[in-house]
Amino acid sequence: MEGIIIVDKPQGITSFDVIRELRKILREKRIGHTGTLDPLATGVLVICVGRATRLAQDIEAYDKTYVAGFELGYRTDTYDTEGKILERKDIGPVAESELLEALKSFIGEQEQIPPMYSAIKIDGKKLYELAREGKEVERAARKIYISSIELLEFDGVKGKIKCKVSKGTYIRSLVDDLGKALGTFATMNYLRRTCVGDETLEKSYTLEQIKEMKEKDDASFILSVEEYFNFPKMELKDEKEIKLYLNGNPQKYSGNNGKYRIYVSEKFTGLAEIKNGMLKAYKYY
Repeated sequence: MEGIIIVDKPQGITSFDVIRELRKILREKRIGHTGTLDPLATGVLVICVGRATRLAQDIEAYDKTYVAGFELGYRTDTYDTEGKILERKDIGPVAESELLEALKSFIGEQEQIPPMYSAIKIDGKKLYELAREGKEVERAARKIYISSIELLEFDGVKGKIKCKVSKGTYIRSLVDDLGKALGTFATMNYLRRTCVGDETLEKSYTLEQIKEMKEKDDASFILSVEEYFNFPKMELKDEKEIKLYLNGNPQKYSGNNGKYRIYVSEKFTGLAEIKNGMLKAYKYY
């Protein structure tokens, strides 16, 4: 089995727990996710199966949309409600106009410092491992891009926002930074990823649904690579071109730069990329 599965991850388990469960259901070892969701978080988790795991980094690069809940007045070591409270600062209810003004300042390119409780490695050790040992190390700020932030609800202390962000953006850190911008602290208390690229919750399946469908030999929960990657189609007809492509050898080719779905005798055979006048089989093949 190979392809792409859009999973609606439940709360309380890790992204790897989802993979572990899918390995049991599908009886397939080659499974990988395309962007971690914390145990607190729910929502769209794009899973690659079989040879499609080679394309995980491509999917991981897509923009993502989240709905995040927050509470003002305190800060935890994890930046969310699963952590230990470190500081409190009660400044009373914040005006919605003040919050909206603060949110505007985060739109566009930003430099964000990743949280200590993250899977980023420094000197071969994951940050969350160091954090659990009570250590805090200096983290370099990373460039991110926030396309939009919409305020969904706010009562002066608690609220929800919807934001579209680039790869590598930590919503927990965004909430923490928001608290600082308001002269207080803020902690994330809810997170649901509603979109990865063009994949939405409406296209996703729960683990229970996938298990039930698999037991009925219904594999419609998995998208083929041909379906998922909506690249332009390219038909190879020349025998030499086909042979070079199938062997993974680059060849001169006249066409626009970009990625393509390759067909031989009208049958999908994989992906390829044209770059500077050269055609080469892409990762999937």
